[in-house]
Amino acid sequence: MTLDDVLAIVDGKLLTPGVNLACEVGMACGADLMSDVLAFTHSGTLLLTGLVNPQVVRTAEMAGICAIVFVRGKIPPAETIALAQAKDIPLLATRCTLYEASGRLYATGLPSCGVFDLGADSWRDAFERGGGE
Repeated sequence: MTLDDVLAIVDGKLLTPGVNLACEVGMACGADLMSDVLAFTHSGTLLLTGLVNPQVVRTAEMAGICAIVFVRGKIPPAETIALAQAKDIPLLATRCTLYEASGRLYATGLPSCGVFDLGADSWRDAFERGGGE
């Protein structure tokens, strides 16, 4: 899935012009706790969040996040947008809630980057093997 696909699926708006919308997204994570982002994401992840402060961009850079989608109609301050542009991290926004935006993306086949073994046949198999600890 590309960022262009993500924009269409969540009825989003691009906040950082000039980015490569053909960039591939491998998986997604919805989180407002940046410690969870650092602990449970993988390089190439799309982050969906309601936090709009510059720390989100700093965390995204450390975690290898490919793009950030701000949910609930939130638009980050100019400082956050400028930092994202300097770090070459695309920013998108949607009016959808975190739940709805995540659901829309998941329904199209974009996998989660949760705490479970991504190689398991299903999340239930991974959970039962203790992958959620």
